[in-house]
Amino acid sequence: MEIIFPHDGVPTRLDLFLSRHLADETRAAVQRLIESNNILIDGKPARPSLKLKGGECITVEIPAAIPAEPLPEAIPLEVLFEDGDLIVINKPAGMVVHPGPGNSTGTLVNALLSHCADLSGIGGELRPGIVHRLDKGTSGVLVAAKNDRAHQALSTQFSRHSIKRVYQALVYGNPGLDAGRIEGLIGRHPTDRLRRSGKVTHGKHAATRWRVRERYGRISLIELRLETGRTHQIRVHLSEAGFPLVGDPLYPDGGRFNNLSDPQLRKMIAALGRQSLHARTLGFIHPVTGEYLEFSVELPQDMAELIGFLRGKVEQG
Repeated sequence: MEIIFPHDGVPTRLDLFLSRHLADETRAAVQRLIESNNILIDGKPARPSLKLKGGECITVEIPAAIPAEPLPEAIPLEVLFEDGDLIVINKPAGMVVHPGPGNSTGTLVNALLSHCADLSGIGGELRPGIVHRLDKGTSGVLVAAKNDRAHQALSTQFSRHSIKRVYQALVYGNPGLDAGRIEGLIGRHPTDRLRRSGKVTHGKHAATRWRVRERYGRISLIELRLETGRTHQIRVHLSEAGFPLVGDPLYPDGGRFNNLSDPQLRKMIAALGRQSLHARTLGFIHPVTGEYLEFSVELPQDMAELIGFLRGKVEQG
């Protein structure tokens, strides 16, 4: 629906105005809709505290309610390891990990509820324990717990940053060094609530080690090892260091894609439809047996084909 704030109206906070105008929505619900960009002002995202002054066009989209509990779905999974305590899978790009607004089905949680017949529950609920996530567009190794004991032990390892997490990424640019470390705070972007930023005064400490694996002129293959695990950490660190991920739809590349002259390369990057980021290796202590486990998976086909093309261009000179 569209609502026009009266030109002669008394200046009012956006969330307060809408909570009065939308009889079925509480102020807290309105704030969640604003923060998820379901409410736009003159076509742009806004903050709940925005003061309406008159004449603004407010667009409201209320998403369909999602089930209170995710439903099992028979979605194929590539299982790398499974026992009575945990399951390790190779998550494909395009799969959302946990249900949410706009993604109530087709998620990893839906798939695990169908696949795992021996879930004993997390916190009294019959569900898998998600101890870490990969963004929708990121592929690679992910572990989930089947019971409280495993969930708590794995969560502790992640919080202590003792997990081995190695990623591979294609980035725009040719770093002057062969390796390095990026460190700083990461918090919500000041103007875009879907993004994170390292240019904040308040946030969480984040550190990423990187090294160049291969160079292809305007694009490079980077290997990264996380010391911490913040939301969008790699995407923020590389973007703000001047080496944005190839194909990333959320973090701008500064016109790098438009400057590529090879039409086939542009076509392959456009076909990715996602950031070229792959969680290659995950290593951790088994929460029950105490054994160290490590899993690695090769690059997905789209990234592998792009790298093959870039290698061919280098060989051709």
